Amino acid sequence: MKQAVRTASVLLVGNPNVGKSTLFNALTRSRQRVVNAPGTTVALTSGSWSVGGNAVSLVDLPGTYSLISRSPDEQVAADAVEDSSHDLAVVVLDATALSRSLYLLGQVAAAGQPVVAALTMVDLAQARGLRPDAAALSASLGVPVVEVNGRTGHGSTALELAVAAALVEPPTVRGIEPDLHAATLPDTLACAQHLFDWVESVTDAAVPTGEPRLTASDRLDSVLLNPWLGLPSFLVVVWAVFQLTTAVAGPLMDAAARLVGGPVATAVSSAFGAINAPGWIVSFAVDGVLAGVGTVLSFVPLMAIMFTAVGALEGSGYLARVAVVADRSMRALGLDGRAMLPLIVGFGCNVPALSATAVLPHARQRLLTGLLVPLTSCTARLAAYLMLAHTFFPSQAGTVVFAMYVGSAVLVIGWGLIARRTVLRDVVPEPLIIALPDYQSPHARSLGMSVWTRVSSFVRKAGTIIVLVVIALWVLQAIPVRGGHPLADVPIEDSAYGAVAHTAAPGLTPMGLNDWKIASALVTGVAAKEVVIAALAQSYAVDDAAADADATLGQHLRATVTQTSGGHASAAALALMIFTLSYVPCMATLAEQRRLYGWRWTALAAGAQFTGAYLMATAVFQLGRLL
Repeated sequence: MKQAVRTASVLLVGNPNVGKSTLFNALTRSRQRVVNAPGTTVALTSGSWSVGGNAVSLVDLPGTYSLISRSPDEQVAADAVEDSSHDLAVVVLDATALSRSLYLLGQVAAAGQPVVAALTMVDLAQARGLRPDAAALSASLGVPVVEVNGRTGHGSTALELAVAAALVEPPTVRGIEPDLHAATLPDTLACAQHLFDWVESVTDAAVPTGEPRLTASDRLDSVLLNPWLGLPSFLVVVWAVFQLTTAVAGPLMDAAARLVGGPVATAVSSAFGAINAPGWIVSFAVDGVLAGVGTVLSFVPLMAIMFTAVGALEGSGYLARVAVVADRSMRALGLDGRAMLPLIVGFGCNVPALSATAVLPHARQRLLTGLLVPLTSCTARLAAYLMLAHTFFPSQAGTVVFAMYVGSAVLVIGWGLIARRTVLRDVVPEPLIIALPDYQSPHARSLGMSVWTRVSSFVRKAGTIIVLVVIALWVLQAIPVRGGHPLADVPIEDSAYGAVAHTAAPGLTPMGLNDWKIASALVTGVAAKEVVIAALAQSYAVDDAAADADATLGQHLRATVTQTSGGHASAAALALMIFTLSYVPCMATLAEQRRLYGWRWTALAAGAQFTGAYLMATAVFQLGRLL
């Protein structure tokens, strides 16, 4: 019986911001998959790399400065390096900071892994007058050293040949004994000193002496890291990203929705009509399945634009500067400055903001930030704020809407402090130690591959949940519970969905909002926050195309709230706005949270948000009606 040939496993190891992931994309192209490391929420990307005509499994480990771990990400990297089932480690060396990279290479060699070195950032080191001699470096290390550029593909073939040879005859690093820290030098400080001495001897042999020259990156940093200019510059960048998620992505999302809801829906209906399919089947296909698919497709432009923007900022080296500029303001939450970007993006849309948490280096920081993102008030909620403010507070509408955004920021800070003292006590502020890579233009091919991988992962995982939720809503709206209506041709009030709303309405009594139409709009808001007002209009049977639709809906809603609140309409309306701000994220956000953090954290966060929103809205109404 013929035995299966074992696939060699190669680790890609390196410091953060050394071009490791760019090199990984260049080597594996589109043959990639993203999984969580066993027992963790740390994402690992693995891919198939053709080496010497054979497929090799290449694993891109989280960036780390040391194998002495201080975070779950670093622990995953350390565990993988110490796992003897892997055949080889390709250690990425940053030519502009060779000493720091060599320290990690020494630790990898000490763990017993055969090593091949990939030297990146050579052009940037040359600009500073500190270009290492690759041949001298290889002679000093005793292992192959290959100059590579993941952005252009330069050196990929040479690296492939070096790895193919190393898999046949594993090389060992000169001057480093395997299991050095465990056997030869049991004292940790002695081990570290030995590594420092070894690094110094290697760099003396390979790096030219002299003072580094100032570069364009140094001149840019004099502005972007300036205490007075750095923060305004960061706000301009964030504003540009915010514009991308609203002004640019918005029309594309609308176009995708119109395409699916218009020509595609018409074609599907016609196809079913041609075979005389029952009306409920047509409704299920168009209003259930196709509506769910359309919802997912409408998010694709937004996700692609956000991934592109964040990837470009990361690839350019600017995100490392963001961490420095915003670090002080985020330390109270146990986060570093990199968390500022996804939180601000959340005010545009929560879904891409969750994906933007990938820029954070530690899994627990990504988790905490991801749990706080849904508390940022996305633009989808703005329509509800505006209608309610103009209806109940016409002379102070602008102030009331602004207060919602201030309240959102307060909720982020408050829930962040509570989380740090309860379920995420292990998230503690640490001194920010981060390398600032030289600025460079992102490589279009590598960026495109990264965006494609992330968007396709969203469509496969989060998209499935979104479609299922939309179908579930259709089922509830299609089933009649009173009135003898035919299936899928039911007024909302007489459907199972309406029955759910009638059942939930008494729970809104403490907020002064005991009405099934308001309850149904809030339930629909779980599907998408932007349809809350449309759901109210549908419940009141208001024609959205009518010229006075907003005024008519406002009159209906004011009359309802005045009745349910016992005459305290303003207090009840404010409670409704507070509840809309924070009760439960939309299904797309929930699906993305589940994809990133799992059901347990998603359910815990949603339950905490709902409970907090309910208590706050109740308190607002009960206190407001006394004033």
